Amino acid sequence: MSDDAPDNPAPPWHIYLLRCRDGSFYAGISLDPERRCKEHNQQASRASRYVWSRRPAELVWQRTVASQSVALQLEYRLKRLSKTHKERLLQDDTGWMALQASIKTAP
Repeated sequence: MSDDAPDNPAPPWHIYLLRCRDGSFYAGISLDPERRCKEHNQQASRASRYVWSRRPAELVWQRTVASQSVALQLEYRLKRLSKTHKERLLQDDTGWMALQASIKTAP
């Protein structure tokens, strides 16, 4: 019996936004955004300096993406959006669709 699906499919990558205590946003990628948020808040050695200095941070937005490569491309663009544009992502998916459309994906 042959099966085209791999025995151990790769876990999905996520892109996420944290809202920090001062109202600013932090964008990142992770296999587990909830775990990563806890690390940012509780483990100085695992946290980004930005988030650690603005704790607590709350996970306010996340999306599943196709691969780590796609996640990195989206993170790059997300980090360059204005705070206003990031706020819009929380309200509706229009901005998310535009962000996805802005990257080149492999055929």
